[in-house]
Amino acid sequence: QVRLVESGGGLVQAGGSLRLSCTASGSIRSINTMGWYRQAPGKQRGLVAAVTSNGSSTYADSVKGRFTISRDNAKNTVYLRMNSLKPEDTAVYYCNADVVNHFAVRYVLWGQGTQVTVSS
Repeated sequence: QVRLVESGGGLVQAGGSLRLSCTASGSIRSINTMGWYRQAPGKQRGLVAAVTSNGSSTYADSVKGRFTISRDNAKNTVYLRMNSLKPEDTAVYYCNADVVNHFAVRYVLWGQGTQVTVSS
């Protein structure tokens, strides 16, 4: 069984910074893409940023230049550094991972979500 555990959310003033972390643990053979999604009240969940196992990353237009995604493959961990935060970044942030377990079964996992609130 594989699970994702997130940390690092919280309350911050506009212009501030936060770093989110997400670690996968369990029966893992490999992890392909890892990413962060967010969902604000009344809105659909959408991609914030994602990074492949070889380090190729993609970002939502709304966070380009402010957010940086990175990963430590040895630790099965993905990070999201968020700078210059805006009130519109307020949302629940979810970690996502495309995992292959030791039985060669591939599936997509979601973390439990972590709240990020940016005050104006």
